[in-house]
Order: sequence, then structure tokens, then C-alpha cells
Amino acid sequence: MFSVAVLGATGYVGIEIVRLLQGHPDFKLTFAGSHSFVGKYLSDVYPNFRGLTDIKCEEFDAGNIPEADFYVTALADDVSKDIIPALIGQGKRVIDHSGLFRYKKVEVYEEWYKTKHVLPDLNEKAVYGLPEIHRKEISNATLVANPGCYPTCSILALAPLISQKMISTKGIVIDAVSGVSGAGRKTDLPYQFCELDENFKAYGVATHRHTSEIEQEISMLVNEEVVVSFTPHLAPLKRGMLCTIYADLKNDFAASELIGLYKDYYKNEFFVRILDEGKLPEVKFVAGSNFIDIGLVVDKRLNKVIILSAIDNLGKGAAGQAVQVLNILAGLPESTGLASPGLYI
Repeated sequence: MFSVAVLGATGYVGIEIVRLLQGHPDFKLTFAGSHSFVGKYLSDVYPNFRGLTDIKCEEFDAGNIPEADFYVTALADDVSKDIIPALIGQGKRVIDHSGLFRYKKVEVYEEWYKTKHVLPDLNEKAVYGLPEIHRKEISNATLVANPGCYPTCSILALAPLISQKMISTKGIVIDAVSGVSGAGRKTDLPYQFCELDENFKAYGVATHRHTSEIEQEISMLVNEEVVVSFTPHLAPLKRGMLCTIYADLKNDFAASELIGLYKDYYKNEFFVRILDEGKLPEVKFVAGSNFIDIGLVVDKRLNKVIILSAIDNLGKGAAGQAVQVLNILAGLPESTGLASPGLYI
């Protein structure tokens, strides 16, 4: 049994990690770090844990690091920059959910996050935590930067076609829709019920930080600089994400050919489900799971491919992927503790 400390355990990502660990046969939550609920039982903060865990929320900082085999940090960048160096300095293995260590080039982080990167040396040691693309590097990593939810949904949808150079790298458009939990456990006015219910809105148009994350990874796959148009939207859903991606095909391809390529590309990936022709992903089919569903349509009139992908923004987009990475770090089968289907209802 491996021990896991979750720092930032009471946010939506953190508590979803706790929930997944609760049902995992090989991991045990031994520390729940929280600045907001110190001294409270986790089951008092989230009553769905009543009778399942009696762990208390505890304070943590760089000088007070609990003992554990693995550490998962679900913290803002300004908190991660203090605690992560202390963890790595003590030889700990860490999965971080901030944007601080996701970039190969610190100047890209600085451009999109509008702040100075204070840990460039540590950044060089970090591995981007998308198992389907970086599995080998993750297995030996000390510091894993868990990807954003939008990049996970977009990169995996694009990877087969872009890596095989079957689509143009110019003019790729990504429209993505996320559930509200992607914004975290906030009480800000834009996330109140009356603001969101029966509403649908775009935000961060042409400026969203995850644009640069997507561009980095697909550029590496095709070995050239790629720029994409990315627009995120907020829907009145608690959890779930749907990406619709438009790209120009370089040649005439039937949808069946492209679907065959996807199935071959992901033939050994348990969490990637490629849908047959005529079927398209829906959020309902993946919410509550660690799966990504991918389907596509070819628009013969425009010679474009329209790729659709769906994940749970808290699952494969965050907490589920973190547990998948934990399994890799621990040398366990990646599906351990994560093989449950989506909630559907």
C-alpha cells in the first residue's frame, strides 16, 4: 500500500482525487492539506465522506512536510512555487496541478501568465503529465505537471492526425465547452446559480492560457511551430467537457479511414475510446470517469475534418489523470482504481 498526501485537498480537484483514492486498492490517503479548513474532518467539509474517512484537514507549508510516498498538489501557482521546491529538495515525487511547470520554455509561461517564472531550474526537471503522449518520461519523473483539462481534451483529439501530418497546421480552430467545476470552488458572481443557469457564454477569447499549452504539445508532435485558435465556453454543467476541432485535410480521406487511423494509434490506450462512424461523443458518457471519447466527421464540401472529444474536466481533465499518473509512478497498471464507467445519470 502506497501513502499519498494531497495538498489542497478541499478544492474540487483535490476532493475528487481524495474520492478516487478512497476506492483505490493500492493507495491510501494519509494527509489532507488545506489552508481553509484546518482542524476540520474532511467529512465535515464534504459530508459524502461520512463513515468512510476520519482524516482531518491539516495545515502545511515548506517547513511542515508530511511523510508520504507520493504527493499531489492541487494549489495555485503562487502556493506551488513555495511548497514544490521543498518537496523536491527532500527527494519526494510530486504531481502538480498548477500551470507553473507545464511549459518547456519559461518565456512562454511568462508571456501567457503575465508573471516572472521563479523556478526555471526546477521547471527543466518537470515532465508534462499526459500519459498517452509522455508515458516513458513520466515513469521516471520526480515532478509531473498535470495538464490542463482543455489541453488534455484537445491534444488527444488532434494527436493522430497532426503527428501523421494528415491535416494542415494552419487554421486549426478549437471550440471547447466546460462544466463550471473547471473554475474551482469559487463564490464569485459569474459562477452563481442565477448567472449560469440557462446560460452559455464564451470567455478568455483569443487569450486563454491553455492555448499555449495546446500549441506546445501539438507542435512537438509535428516538429514545427503550430498556432491554433482556441475559444473556451462555460455551460450550466457541474462537470464535463466537449471540444469541437476543425482542421483542413491535406488529401481526400473518408471518415472510415481516419477512424481506422485513430483506432490503430490508440489501440493500447485503455482510457481512449474511439467511436465508430456515425457516432459522436457526449459529456454524459464520460462524466465521472477517466475516459476520453473521440469521434469525427469529414466535411467533403470543404475538405475539413471535424473532431469531437469529450472528457470529465475533473476526471481525465484533472484528478483522474493524476491518479493515472500515480499508477505509473508506482509501477501499477494504469487502470487500477479508475476502470469505473461514467455516471450517465
